[in-house]
Amino acid sequence: MRAAEIQVVWYKRDLRVQDHLALALASERGPVIALYVCEPDVVWNSNEHDPRHWGFVRECLIDLNSSLTNLGSPLVIRVGNVVDVLEQLRVEHNVSCVWAHEETGNYATFQRDIAVHAWAQTHRIEFNEIPQHGVVRRLRSRNEWSREREKRLRHPVPNTPQHIHRVPNVHNDQLPEMYDATSQFRQTGGETIGQQTLDDFLRNTVTGYERHVSSPLTAWTNCSRISPHLAYGTLSARQIISRVRQEKQTTDPQRAFSLDAFESRLAWRDHFMQKLETRPEIEWVSYVQQIDELRSKVDQRKLEAWTTGTTGYPFVDACLRAVAQTGWMNFRMRAMLVSFASYDLWLPWQSFGPQLARWFVDYEPGIHWSQVQMQSGSTLNNEMRVYNPIKQSYDQDPTGEFIRTWVPELSSLSVEVIHEPWKHPEIHSQLRGTYSAPIVDHMRASTLAVQKIKTVRRSLQSGRR
Repeated sequence: MRAAEIQVVWYKRDLRVQDHLALALASERGPVIALYVCEPDVVWNSNEHDPRHWGFVRECLIDLNSSLTNLGSPLVIRVGNVVDVLEQLRVEHNVSCVWAHEETGNYATFQRDIAVHAWAQTHRIEFNEIPQHGVVRRLRSRNEWSREREKRLRHPVPNTPQHIHRVPNVHNDQLPEMYDATSQFRQTGGETIGQQTLDDFLRNTVTGYERHVSSPLTAWTNCSRISPHLAYGTLSARQIISRVRQEKQTTDPQRAFSLDAFESRLAWRDHFMQKLETRPEIEWVSYVQQIDELRSKVDQRKLEAWTTGTTGYPFVDACLRAVAQTGWMNFRMRAMLVSFASYDLWLPWQSFGPQLARWFVDYEPGIHWSQVQMQSGSTLNNEMRVYNPIKQSYDQDPTGEFIRTWVPELSSLSVEVIHEPWKHPEIHSQLRGTYSAPIVDHMRASTLAVQKIKTVRRSLQSGRR
Protein backbone atom coordinates (compact mmCIF):
# COMPACT_ATOMS: atom_id res chain seq x y z
CA MET A 1 0.00 0.00 0.00
CA ARG A 2 1.36 3.39 -1.02
CA ALA A 3 2.21 5.79 1.83
CA ALA A 4 0.13 8.93 2.05
CA GLU A 5 1.70 11.92 0.33
CA ILE A 6 2.14 14.63 2.93
CA GLN A 7 1.06 18.17 2.09
CA VAL A 8 2.81 21.11 3.79
CA VAL A 9 0.80 24.32 4.03
CA TRP A 10 3.37 27.03 4.70
CA TYR A 11 1.73 29.94 6.49
CA LYS A 12 3.21 33.41 6.04
CA ARG A 13 0.97 36.51 5.93
CA ASP A 14 -2.22 34.44 5.64
CA LEU A 15 -2.94 33.48 9.24
CA ARG A 16 -6.50 32.18 8.87
CA VAL A 17 -8.51 29.10 7.92
CA GLN A 18 -11.35 30.86 6.06
CA ASP A 19 -10.84 31.81 2.38
CA HIS A 20 -7.55 29.91 2.43
CA LEU A 21 -7.35 28.17 -0.93
CA ALA A 22 -3.95 26.63 -0.19
CA LEU A 23 -5.32 24.91 2.91
CA ALA A 24 -8.51 23.82 1.13
CA LEU A 25 -6.66 22.26 -1.82
CA ALA A 26 -3.96 20.65 0.31
CA SER A 27 -6.51 19.01 2.61
CA GLU A 28 -8.16 17.38 -0.43
CA ARG A 29 -4.84 15.81 -1.48
CA GLY A 30 -3.78 14.16 1.76
CA PRO A 31 -2.60 14.61 5.35
CA VAL A 32 -1.50 18.17 6.11
CA ILE A 33 1.35 19.70 8.09
CA ALA A 34 0.20 23.28 8.71
CA LEU A 35 3.52 25.06 9.22
CA TYR A 36 4.60 28.45 10.48
CA VAL A 37 8.32 29.26 10.62
CA CYS A 38 9.56 31.98 12.96
CA GLU A 39 12.45 33.54 11.05
CA PRO A 40 15.01 35.44 13.16
CA ASP A 41 17.43 36.05 10.26
CA VAL A 42 14.87 37.13 7.66
CA VAL A 43 12.24 38.97 9.72
CA TRP A 44 13.20 39.59 13.33
CA ASN A 45 16.66 41.00 12.55
CA SER A 46 15.44 43.27 9.77
CA ASN A 47 15.52 47.04 10.08
CA GLU A 48 11.73 47.25 9.90
CA HIS A 49 10.87 44.76 12.63
CA ASP A 50 9.67 45.58 16.13
CA PRO A 51 8.48 43.28 18.94
CA ARG A 52 5.00 44.80 18.51
CA HIS A 53 4.77 43.01 15.14
CA TRP A 54 5.63 39.68 16.72
CA GLY A 55 3.22 40.38 19.57
CA PHE A 56 0.38 40.71 17.07
CA VAL A 57 1.52 37.71 15.01
CA ARG A 58 1.92 35.56 18.11
CA GLU A 59 -1.71 36.20 19.04
CA CYS A 60 -2.69 35.33 15.46
CA LEU A 61 -0.80 32.04 15.69
CA ILE A 62 -2.44 31.07 18.96
CA ASP A 63 -5.87 31.69 17.43
CA LEU A 64 -4.89 29.89 14.22
CA ASN A 65 -3.66 26.87 16.17
CA SER A 66 -7.01 26.69 17.96
CA SER A 67 -8.90 26.73 14.64
CA LEU A 68 -6.64 24.14 13.01
CA THR A 69 -6.79 21.89 16.08
CA ASN A 70 -10.59 21.94 15.84
CA LEU A 71 -10.23 20.84 12.22
CA GLY A 72 -7.98 17.95 13.24
CA SER A 73 -4.43 19.12 12.51
CA PRO A 74 -2.81 21.67 14.87
CA LEU A 75 -0.32 24.27 13.74
CA VAL A 76 3.35 23.24 13.68
CA ILE A 77 5.75 25.93 14.87
CA ARG A 78 9.41 25.91 13.92
CA VAL A 79 12.12 28.50 14.59
CA GLY A 80 14.89 28.89 12.04
CA ASN A 81 15.56 29.01 8.31
CA VAL A 82 12.59 28.00 6.15
CA VAL A 83 14.63 25.89 3.72
CA ASP A 84 16.27 24.03 6.62
CA VAL A 85 12.87 23.39 8.21
CA LEU A 86 11.35 22.13 4.96
CA GLU A 87 14.34 19.88 4.32
CA GLN A 88 14.00 18.36 7.77
CA LEU A 89 10.32 17.69 7.15
CA ARG A 90 11.13 16.17 3.76
CA VAL A 91 13.63 13.79 5.33
CA GLU A 92 11.44 12.83 8.28
CA HIS A 93 8.11 12.59 6.44
CA ASN A 94 6.89 11.71 2.98
CA VAL A 95 6.42 15.33 1.87
CA SER A 96 5.27 15.56 -1.72
CA CYS A 97 3.95 19.09 -2.00
CA VAL A 98 4.27 22.52 -0.41
CA TRP A 99 1.44 25.03 -0.60
CA ALA A 100 1.66 28.76 0.15
CA HIS A 101 0.14 32.07 -0.75
CA GLU A 102 2.07 34.61 -2.78
CA GLU A 103 3.54 37.38 -0.64
CA THR A 104 4.49 40.92 -1.60
CA GLY A 105 7.06 41.41 1.11
CA ASN A 106 10.45 43.07 1.36
CA TYR A 107 13.62 42.05 -0.46
CA ALA A 108 14.64 39.57 2.27
CA THR A 109 11.37 37.61 2.09
CA PHE A 110 11.55 37.71 -1.71
CA GLN A 111 15.00 36.10 -1.62
CA ARG A 112 13.74 33.55 0.90
CA ASP A 113 10.92 32.56 -1.45
CA ILE A 114 13.43 32.15 -4.30
CA ALA A 115 15.47 29.84 -2.07
CA VAL A 116 12.36 27.75 -1.31
CA HIS A 117 11.63 27.44 -5.03
CA ALA A 118 15.21 26.26 -5.63
CA TRP A 119 14.95 23.71 -2.81
CA ALA A 120 11.67 22.37 -4.18
CA GLN A 121 13.08 22.06 -7.68
CA THR A 122 16.20 20.27 -6.42
CA HIS A 123 14.18 17.65 -4.55
CA ARG A 124 11.35 17.46 -7.09
CA ILE A 125 8.83 18.72 -4.57
CA GLU A 126 5.71 20.31 -6.01
CA PHE A 127 5.47 23.93 -4.83
CA ASN A 128 2.20 25.77 -5.39
CA GLU A 129 1.95 29.51 -4.68
CA ILE A 130 -1.57 30.91 -4.85
CA PRO A 131 -2.57 34.60 -5.13
CA GLN A 132 -4.50 35.86 -2.10
CA HIS A 133 -5.13 39.52 -2.95
CA GLY A 134 -5.27 41.93 -5.89
CA VAL A 135 -1.52 42.04 -6.53
CA VAL A 136 -0.66 40.38 -9.84
CA ARG A 137 2.75 38.74 -10.10
CA ARG A 138 4.56 38.91 -13.46
CA LEU A 139 2.10 41.51 -14.74
CA ARG A 140 2.80 42.15 -18.41
CA SER A 141 1.01 45.49 -18.60
CA ARG A 142 -0.37 47.81 -15.94
CA ASN A 143 -3.51 48.11 -18.08
CA GLU A 144 -4.34 44.50 -17.22
CA TRP A 145 -4.22 44.99 -13.47
CA SER A 146 -7.75 46.22 -12.72
CA ARG A 147 -9.37 43.51 -14.82
CA GLU A 148 -7.28 40.74 -13.27
CA ARG A 149 -7.90 42.05 -9.76
CA GLU A 150 -11.66 42.16 -10.29
CA LYS A 151 -11.65 38.63 -11.70
CA ARG A 152 -9.94 37.38 -8.54
CA LEU A 153 -12.32 39.21 -6.25
CA ARG A 154 -15.34 37.70 -8.00
CA HIS A 155 -13.98 34.18 -7.72
CA PRO A 156 -16.05 32.19 -5.20
CA VAL A 157 -14.64 31.95 -1.69
CA PRO A 158 -13.49 28.35 -1.13
CA ASN A 159 -15.17 26.36 1.61
CA THR A 160 -13.24 25.91 4.83
CA PRO A 161 -12.23 22.24 5.22
CA GLN A 162 -14.49 20.30 7.54
CA HIS A 163 -11.64 18.06 8.60
CA ILE A 164 -7.88 17.93 8.03
CA HIS A 165 -5.97 14.69 8.36
CA ARG A 166 -3.13 15.09 10.82
CA VAL A 167 0.45 13.91 10.30
CA PRO A 168 1.59 12.20 13.52
CA ASN A 169 4.92 12.68 15.30
CA VAL A 170 5.81 16.09 13.88
CA HIS A 171 8.18 18.00 16.16
CA ASN A 172 6.88 21.35 17.42
CA ASP A 173 9.08 24.19 18.71
CA GLN A 174 7.93 26.42 21.54
CA LEU A 175 6.26 29.62 20.43
CA PRO A 176 8.79 32.41 21.19
CA GLU A 177 7.97 35.44 23.30
CA MET A 178 9.25 39.01 23.05
CA TYR A 179 8.61 42.00 25.25
CA ASP A 180 6.12 44.25 23.49
CA ALA A 181 5.95 47.75 25.00
CA THR A 182 2.76 48.58 23.05
CA SER A 183 0.76 45.56 24.18
CA GLN A 184 -1.56 47.60 26.43
CA PHE A 185 -2.49 49.94 23.55
CA ARG A 186 -2.24 48.03 20.29
CA GLN A 187 -4.89 45.90 18.61
CA THR A 188 -5.13 42.19 19.31
CA GLY A 189 -4.26 39.68 16.62
CA GLY A 190 -6.18 36.65 15.40
CA GLU A 191 -8.76 35.58 12.82
CA THR A 192 -11.52 35.58 15.45
CA ILE A 193 -10.78 39.17 16.47
CA GLY A 194 -10.39 40.18 12.82
CA GLN A 195 -13.87 38.91 11.97
CA GLN A 196 -15.33 40.65 15.03
CA THR A 197 -13.60 43.91 14.07
CA LEU A 198 -14.98 43.76 10.54
CA ASP A 199 -18.47 42.90 11.78
CA ASP A 200 -18.48 45.78 14.26
CA PHE A 201 -17.35 48.25 11.61
CA LEU A 202 -19.92 47.20 9.01
CA ARG A 203 -22.77 47.01 11.50
CA ASN A 204 -22.11 50.02 13.69
CA THR A 205 -19.62 52.59 12.41
CA VAL A 206 -19.25 52.51 8.62
CA THR A 207 -21.85 55.25 8.04
CA GLY A 208 -19.95 58.52 7.75
CA TYR A 209 -16.64 56.71 7.29
CA GLU A 210 -15.55 59.19 4.60
CA ARG A 211 -16.00 62.10 7.04
CA HIS A 212 -14.27 60.50 9.99
CA VAL A 213 -11.04 59.16 8.46
CA SER A 214 -9.09 62.42 8.53
CA SER A 215 -8.99 63.36 12.21
CA PRO A 216 -7.19 61.22 14.78
CA LEU A 217 -10.00 62.09 17.19
CA THR A 218 -12.67 60.31 15.13
CA ALA A 219 -10.56 57.87 13.09
CA TRP A 220 -9.53 55.95 16.19
CA THR A 221 -13.07 54.61 16.61
CA ASN A 222 -14.65 55.25 13.18
CA CYS A 223 -12.05 53.76 10.84
CA SER A 224 -12.39 50.05 10.14
CA ARG A 225 -9.19 49.21 12.09
CA ILE A 226 -8.77 46.06 9.98
CA SER A 227 -5.41 47.10 8.51
CA PRO A 228 -3.24 44.82 10.70
CA HIS A 229 -5.61 41.93 9.96
CA LEU A 230 -5.16 42.54 6.25
CA ALA A 231 -1.39 42.88 6.68
CA TYR A 232 -1.07 39.48 8.36
CA GLY A 233 -3.92 37.81 6.54
CA THR A 234 -6.33 37.03 9.35
CA LEU A 235 -8.83 38.55 6.92
CA SER A 236 -8.62 38.32 3.15
CA ALA A 237 -9.42 41.19 0.82
CA ARG A 238 -11.89 38.95 -1.01
CA GLN A 239 -13.80 38.19 2.21
CA ILE A 240 -14.04 41.88 3.05
CA ILE A 241 -15.04 43.10 -0.40
CA SER A 242 -17.61 40.32 -0.73
CA ARG A 243 -19.17 41.45 2.55
CA VAL A 244 -19.09 45.11 1.53
CA ARG A 245 -20.79 44.44 -1.80
CA GLN A 246 -23.48 42.36 -0.14
CA GLU A 247 -24.12 45.17 2.36
CA LYS A 248 -24.44 47.75 -0.43
CA GLN A 249 -27.29 45.81 -2.03
CA THR A 250 -29.53 46.07 1.02
CA THR A 251 -28.84 49.41 2.64
CA ASP A 252 -29.72 53.10 2.51
CA PRO A 253 -27.95 55.57 0.15
CA GLN A 254 -25.83 57.25 2.84
CA ARG A 255 -24.47 53.99 4.16
CA ALA A 256 -23.92 52.75 0.60
CA PHE A 257 -21.90 55.90 -0.12
CA SER A 258 -19.71 55.19 2.92
CA LEU A 259 -19.28 51.57 1.86
CA ASP A 260 -18.18 52.78 -1.59
CA ALA A 261 -15.59 55.03 0.03
CA PHE A 262 -14.32 52.11 2.09
CA GLU A 263 -14.14 49.78 -0.90
CA SER A 264 -12.15 52.37 -2.86
CA ARG A 265 -9.56 52.34 -0.06
CA LEU A 266 -9.21 48.59 -0.46
CA ALA A 267 -8.57 49.03 -4.18
CA TRP A 268 -6.06 51.77 -3.36
CA ARG A 269 -4.27 49.31 -1.06
CA ASP A 270 -3.78 46.76 -3.83
CA HIS A 271 -2.78 49.50 -6.27
CA PHE A 272 0.15 50.57 -4.11
CA MET A 273 1.18 47.02 -3.27
CA GLN A 274 1.38 46.37 -7.00
CA LYS A 275 4.00 49.13 -7.26
CA LEU A 276 6.42 47.25 -4.99
CA GLU A 277 5.68 43.96 -6.75
CA THR A 278 6.59 45.60 -10.06
CA ARG A 279 9.59 47.60 -8.77
CA PRO A 280 11.03 45.97 -5.63
CA GLU A 281 13.98 48.37 -5.59
CA ILE A 282 11.76 51.19 -4.29
CA GLU A 283 12.37 49.74 -0.84
CA TRP A 284 15.75 51.54 -0.96
CA VAL A 285 15.98 53.82 -3.98
CA SER A 286 13.75 56.74 -4.93
CA TYR A 287 11.75 56.62 -8.14
CA VAL A 288 13.66 59.81 -8.93
CA GLN A 289 17.20 59.00 -7.82
CA GLN A 290 18.32 62.61 -8.29
CA ILE A 291 16.17 63.47 -5.25
CA ASP A 292 18.23 61.01 -3.21
CA GLU A 293 21.21 63.13 -4.15
CA LEU A 294 19.42 66.27 -2.92
CA ARG A 295 18.73 64.71 0.48
CA SER A 296 21.99 62.84 0.78
CA LYS A 297 22.79 63.98 4.34
CA VAL A 298 20.87 63.16 7.51
CA ASP A 299 20.62 65.87 10.16
CA GLN A 300 20.74 63.65 13.24
CA ARG A 301 19.42 66.39 15.52
CA LYS A 302 16.29 66.78 13.40
CA LEU A 303 15.83 63.03 13.01
CA GLU A 304 16.08 62.61 16.80
CA ALA A 305 13.50 65.36 17.39
CA TRP A 306 11.11 63.74 14.91
CA THR A 307 11.65 60.25 16.35
CA THR A 308 11.06 61.37 19.95
CA GLY A 309 8.13 63.69 19.20
CA THR A 310 9.94 66.84 20.29
CA THR A 311 9.79 68.96 17.13
CA GLY A 312 8.09 71.90 18.85
CA TYR A 313 4.95 71.49 16.72
CA PRO A 314 2.32 70.21 19.18
CA PHE A 315 0.11 68.37 16.72
CA VAL A 316 3.04 66.72 14.96
CA ASP A 317 4.51 65.65 18.30
CA ALA A 318 1.15 64.30 19.47
CA CYS A 319 0.83 62.15 16.35
CA LEU A 320 4.42 60.92 16.61
CA ARG A 321 4.04 59.95 20.25
CA ALA A 322 0.66 58.33 19.67
CA VAL A 323 1.86 56.05 16.88
CA ALA A 324 5.03 55.21 18.80
CA GLN A 325 2.98 54.06 21.79
CA THR A 326 -0.01 52.45 20.07
CA GLY A 327 1.23 51.23 16.70
CA TRP A 328 -1.52 52.92 14.70
CA MET A 329 -2.39 56.27 13.14
CA ASN A 330 -4.93 57.28 10.50
CA PHE A 331 -3.77 57.82 6.94
CA ARG A 332 -3.87 61.62 6.74
CA MET A 333 -1.73 61.94 9.86
CA ARG A 334 0.72 59.35 8.55
CA ALA A 335 1.05 61.43 5.42
CA MET A 336 1.58 64.57 7.50
CA LEU A 337 4.38 62.92 9.47
CA VAL A 338 6.17 61.91 6.26
CA SER A 339 5.61 65.36 4.78
CA PHE A 340 7.02 67.06 7.87
CA ALA A 341 10.09 64.82 7.93
CA SER A 342 10.71 65.19 4.19
CA TYR A 343 9.93 68.84 3.48
CA ASP A 344 10.23 70.65 6.81
CA LEU A 345 13.19 68.69 8.18
CA TRP A 346 14.64 67.77 4.76
CA LEU A 347 15.35 64.20 5.83
CA PRO A 348 15.77 61.42 3.25
CA TRP A 349 12.88 58.98 3.47
CA GLN A 350 15.37 56.14 3.92
CA SER A 351 16.31 57.63 7.31
CA PHE A 352 12.82 57.67 8.87
CA GLY A 353 10.91 55.13 6.75
CA PRO A 354 12.24 52.14 8.73
CA GLN A 355 11.20 53.82 11.99
CA LEU A 356 7.65 54.21 10.73
CA ALA A 357 7.69 50.56 9.66
CA ARG A 358 8.73 49.58 13.18
CA TRP A 359 5.97 51.71 14.68
CA PHE A 360 3.11 50.54 12.46
CA VAL A 361 1.63 47.26 13.66
CA ASP A 362 -0.04 47.08 10.24
CA TYR A 363 3.27 47.49 8.40
CA GLU A 364 2.74 46.23 4.86
CA PRO A 365 5.89 46.63 2.73
CA GLY A 366 4.02 47.16 -0.53
CA ILE A 367 1.98 50.04 0.82
CA HIS A 368 4.61 51.46 3.12
CA TRP A 369 7.45 52.11 0.71
CA SER A 370 5.19 53.28 -2.11
CA GLN A 371 3.46 55.73 0.20
CA VAL A 372 6.61 56.99 1.90
CA GLN A 373 8.09 57.76 -1.51
CA MET A 374 4.96 59.47 -2.80
CA GLN A 375 4.40 61.56 0.33
CA SER A 376 8.06 62.63 0.43
CA GLY A 377 8.02 63.94 -3.14
CA SER A 378 10.42 61.27 -4.39
CA THR A 379 8.34 60.35 -7.45
CA LEU A 380 8.12 62.23 -10.73
CA ASN A 381 4.44 62.26 -11.64
CA ASN A 382 2.64 62.54 -8.29
CA GLU A 383 1.66 65.96 -7.03
CA MET A 384 3.74 67.09 -4.06
CA ARG A 385 1.52 67.16 -0.98
CA VAL A 386 3.00 69.39 1.67
CA TYR A 387 0.93 69.29 4.84
CA ASN A 388 0.87 72.44 6.92
CA PRO A 389 1.16 71.08 10.49
CA ILE A 390 -0.45 74.18 11.98
CA LYS A 391 -3.44 74.09 9.65
CA GLN A 392 -3.83 70.36 10.28
CA SER A 393 -3.77 71.03 14.02
CA TYR A 394 -6.61 73.53 13.83
CA ASP A 395 -8.59 71.46 11.32
CA GLN A 396 -8.21 67.97 12.82
CA ASP A 397 -7.87 68.76 16.54
CA PRO A 398 -9.80 72.03 16.95
CA THR A 399 -10.15 71.84 20.74
CA GLY A 400 -6.63 70.53 21.34
CA GLU A 401 -7.97 67.33 22.90
CA PHE A 402 -5.62 65.06 20.97
CA ILE A 403 -2.61 67.24 21.78
CA ARG A 404 -3.41 67.27 25.49
CA THR A 405 -3.70 63.49 25.51
CA TRP A 406 -0.32 62.80 23.94
CA VAL A 407 1.71 65.89 24.87
CA PRO A 408 0.90 66.17 28.58
CA GLU A 409 3.34 69.03 29.13
CA LEU A 410 0.85 71.17 27.17
CA SER A 411 -2.29 69.86 28.88
CA SER A 412 -2.98 73.08 30.80
CA LEU A 413 -2.92 75.33 27.71
CA SER A 414 -6.11 76.88 26.40
CA VAL A 415 -7.58 76.28 22.95
CA GLU A 416 -6.33 79.71 21.86
CA VAL A 417 -2.74 78.87 22.73
CA ILE A 418 -2.18 75.13 22.38
CA HIS A 419 -1.78 74.95 18.60
CA GLU A 420 0.97 77.61 18.41
CA PRO A 421 2.36 78.26 21.92
CA TRP A 422 5.49 79.95 20.54
CA LYS A 423 3.33 82.89 19.41
CA HIS A 424 2.57 83.74 23.02
CA PRO A 425 5.77 85.04 24.69
CA GLU A 426 4.61 84.58 28.27
CA ILE A 427 3.44 80.99 27.67
CA HIS A 428 6.50 80.22 25.61
CA SER A 429 8.72 81.42 28.41
CA GLN A 430 6.87 79.27 30.95
CA LEU A 431 7.34 76.20 28.77
CA ARG A 432 11.08 76.68 28.46
CA GLY A 433 12.79 73.51 29.64
CA THR A 434 9.63 71.40 29.33
CA TYR A 435 8.62 71.89 25.68
CA SER A 436 10.86 73.12 22.89
CA ALA A 437 10.31 75.84 20.32
CA PRO A 438 9.64 74.77 16.71
CA ILE A 439 12.73 73.11 15.30
CA VAL A 440 12.22 74.83 11.91
CA ASP A 441 10.00 77.49 10.39
CA HIS A 442 7.43 75.51 8.45
CA MET A 443 6.75 77.98 5.65
CA ARG A 444 10.39 78.81 5.02
CA ALA A 445 11.65 75.21 5.19
CA SER A 446 8.87 73.61 3.14
CA THR A 447 8.93 76.33 0.46
CA LEU A 448 12.67 75.85 -0.03
CA ALA A 449 12.24 72.06 -0.17
CA VAL A 450 9.52 72.29 -2.82
CA GLN A 451 11.65 74.63 -4.94
CA LYS A 452 14.57 72.21 -4.88
CA ILE A 453 12.43 69.23 -5.88
CA LYS A 454 10.60 71.18 -8.58
CA THR A 455 13.93 72.16 -10.11
CA VAL A 456 14.92 68.51 -10.40
CA ARG A 457 11.52 67.51 -11.77
CA ARG A 458 11.54 70.27 -14.42
CA SER A 459 15.01 69.23 -15.52
CA LEU A 460 14.00 65.61 -15.90
CA GLN A 461 10.71 66.39 -17.62
CA SER A 462 12.40 68.71 -20.14
CA GLY A 463 14.95 65.99 -20.85
CA ARG A 464 12.13 63.62 -21.82
CA ARG A 465 10.93 65.86 -24.62
